[in-house]
Amino acid sequence: MSVHYRKWVDHCTVAVLLFDAVLLALLELLFLPAYIGSVQFPVTVALAVFTNPLLVAVAGRFSSNGLVTAAPLLVWFATVVVFGTMGPGGDMLLPAEDWRSYLLIGGGTLPAAAMLGIVRGKQPRPR
Repeated sequence: MSVHYRKWVDHCTVAVLLFDAVLLALLELLFLPAYIGSVQFPVTVALAVFTNPLLVAVAGRFSSNGLVTAAPLLVWFATVVVFGTMGPGGDMLLPAEDWRSYLLIGGGTLPAAAMLGIVRGKQPRPR
């Protein structure tokens, strides 16, 4: 396998990871206000806690560049902020007074940031 083909595959894989980060952020936003009966049940926070570190870890396998490794986290966060606060007609999927909003942002960013530190710590440093 040639070096150029391998790089092309790596770039395509990272692009798919970024697209996946956008889709997951939208899915987590849309199902954040879910209820089971009369109880608020933000099950998508668990999805964010599990998938965001996974996206960062996989991105770290395909690039030693720190920005590329952090890109799924940055894209996820930007998608949550933009689509969560700028809804059509003034509707907000991520209201500031709702505890589920903070839970989603914290649950999505903190484990992924920890994974980013782990991945970056294992990557070789250029000399």
